[in-house]
Formats: sequence, C-alpha cells, structure tokens
Amino acid sequence: MTIAFHEWNADVVSVPVVLQHGYVASTETNWLATGVVDALVAAGRRVIGVDARGHGRSGTSGDSALFGEPTMARDICDLMDEMGVEEYHLVGYSMGAVIAVLTAAQDPRVSRLVIGGVGSAVAELGGVDTRVLDADLLVEALLTDGDLSSYPVGVRGFRQFADLLGSDRASLAAQARAVHSGPTDLSRVTVPTLLIAGRDDELATNPQVLADALPDGRLRLVDGDHLAAVMAPDFAPAIIEFLAD
Repeated sequence: MTIAFHEWNADVVSVPVVLQHGYVASTETNWLATGVVDALVAAGRRVIGVDARGHGRSGTSGDSALFGEPTMARDICDLMDEMGVEEYHLVGYSMGAVIAVLTAAQDPRVSRLVIGGVGSAVAELGGVDTRVLDADLLVEALLTDGDLSSYPVGVRGFRQFADLLGSDRASLAAQARAVHSGPTDLSRVTVPTLLIAGRDDELATNPQVLADALPDGRLRLVDGDHLAAVMAPDFAPAIIEFLAD
C-alpha cells in the first residue's frame, strides 16, 4: 500500500520531527491546519508528516488485515529507512500516539517522543480508549447510509468528520476493526516522552497513569477536548520546548 508523506525544511540539517496524525485526520488536518507545522518550521525544524494508510493521500483498502497500529508503526520505520534518517523525534496524536509509542518501543532511532490525545487506556488496554469509543459501533456508523441519531455522540462525531473530509469510510472501518489492544510493553519506551492531554478530552482520561507508566514520561495539560486540544495556544509551544530541551 502506498504511504504518502509531506516534508518541510527538507534542506535543514537537524534531527527531523516526524508527525503522525490521529484517526480520520491527516497530516493536513491534524498538523498543518492547526498551526503545528508552521510553528515547528518557524523554530527551524525539519518536519516530516506521515499520512497513515487509509488516511489523507495514502492508499486505501477495506481489508482490515492491512491495518492496525503495529502495521502503521512499521510504515514509519520503513519510511525512515527509505529516507536514510538516522535519528528522529516522533510526535503522535490519538491513534497516532499509539502508533508513535509502538514505533518508539522498536526503533532506536527515535530519540524523543511526544504523544497527545491519549490517557490511561494506552497503559491499561494497549491503545485508544475503546471503553469510550466502541469499535463495533464505530464500524457500523462508518458503513451505514442510514440515520445516525441512535449512535453515541463520539461515534457520530468521527463519522461526521469522515464525511466532512470525504474520507474513504471502508478504510476507516477496516482500521476500526484492527484497532490495537494490549499488551503494550511501555518499559521499552525509554526515551524522554511528553504526554499532552486536553483537560476535557474523554479519550485522554487519567493521563497521569500513562505518564507514570513510561520510564521517562512527563505530563502537560492543555485546555480543550479531543478535537480542540491540538489547537490550544500552548500545544505547539510545548512540543517545541520539549524537543529542544
């Protein structure tokens, strides 16, 4: 499957910052439209944004065997191999945070890690909080052409977001079927890690549990729910400050 990527400041000689977006989103919607890319570029960083399979400009498929966060983590490693990157900083949000954790656990080239939009579920369940976002209901909502009013608000929100972006709903349903669930060996994520969580994010509850479970984890709270936290005024500055530390 084709994996699309985007690059800024390609000629800058520095450790690149690799951005992995969340579910339904893309590099453009999660990182460019929110100002994160511009902030990193203004800070003089080389930036690489990866469109996860089934998202953005990457290839699509309704086959769940081609999806799952571990597979997407391998995509990042393979892309870094292809680009000849010897060290990188990795930033992931929501689904992208799970991908980033799995990548950092296996790729020694990751020297700093920032994750956002997740909480204790990564430590307790191994991935996104399916206690809040039911994967089976999400698949149903993505594939139906009928009335959505009976579905939970969170599920409807992802379907509406997919419709707004014109996403390939079969691919999104395939990913929902393949969503990663534990165990995730967080002890292998030994690099300095910053967790950024929105104070009102129902998919990032009890974030201190996750920060404490990481060997070198620290927590930063920002205002906003799951969609708004990435646009909080202190979100991008927190990434830049941490990666420059």
